[in-house]
Amino acid sequence: MAISVKDVARTAGVSVGTVSNVLNRPEKVATPTVERVLAVIAELGFVRNDAARQLRAGRSRSLGLIVLDSANPFFAEVARGAEERAVAHGVSVLLGNSDQNAEREDAYLDLFREQRVNGVLLTPRSLDDGRAAALADAGVPIVLVDAESSSGALPSVAVDDVEGGHLAVRHLLERGRRRIAFAGGPASVRQVADRLEGARRALAEVPDAELEVIETDALTVLSGRQVGAQLVARDAASRPDAIFCANDLLAVGVLQGVSILGGLRVPEDIALIGYDDIAFAQATVVPLSSIRQPAREIGAAAVDALFAALAEPGAEPTRVRFQPELVVRASTGG
Repeated sequence: MAISVKDVARTAGVSVGTVSNVLNRPEKVATPTVERVLAVIAELGFVRNDAARQLRAGRSRSLGLIVLDSANPFFAEVARGAEERAVAHGVSVLLGNSDQNAEREDAYLDLFREQRVNGVLLTPRSLDDGRAAALADAGVPIVLVDAESSSGALPSVAVDDVEGGHLAVRHLLERGRRRIAFAGGPASVRQVADRLEGARRALAEVPDAELEVIETDALTVLSGRQVGAQLVARDAASRPDAIFCANDLLAVGVLQGVSILGGLRVPEDIALIGYDDIAFAQATVVPLSSIRQPAREIGAAAVDALFAALAEPGAEPTRVRFQPELVVRASTGG
């Protein structure tokens, strides 16, 4: 039989209201009474009914986080940063993996709304943030993570991916590479589109350079390996001399495809740079150059932006933009 608040109150010799204050506002109760009530709670094994409390309060003690790929170490670090900061705010993080699928993203948004979370941190799968904006209008605070609102109406925490793409390709050009390939996709993913735009800006600064775009179905090691195999199958004259991958997982796959499986030398035959600077980028057989994003700081800043929105609902949305950093290693001749 479940122990109720009334059982605790009767055993401790206090009112139900006092037990409620001990659980929710202990500063309003005398210390000896708090200690007596807590001792009875421990003795009886009372567990508070959080679901009922959340219904009364209208909010839970949690927030939702939806990422594109929870298996990607970059998003794992974002989640870790969000969780660390959420604990400081007294809430927990519920993680959802959209897997770059619109239906799964919508299902998680609906689920988190039903769970009455404090708000949702969302890395949207597409360039259209209309669904997120509609939820925000319906009273579910949304903060875009690793993305920015096209209208500017939503809080956001992101990295300047256009600048990141520019940094990556400018580095390859400075290394003397002129036939550059960009590997990434789907093109509807905002981060991919922005990084490609930055790459094109860098190419526009060097008249004799050319850019080939190789769109992938996913941002995974397997997709990168397939790109590598395609490049190995070409003759040397038609093959790019450098590859910029939209993330490090793709770059790891390309490295496997062109070097380990294909027999080409990195960086001698093909220079290679990734994006995110995940932990094992420096531990590959040829350490990867990459564009670093401060993943954990992004997660923490997103939680802060959410609570800023909760504190002042009508205030100007918080917009944080981190700057990317070029990290040079052996894969580009560093």
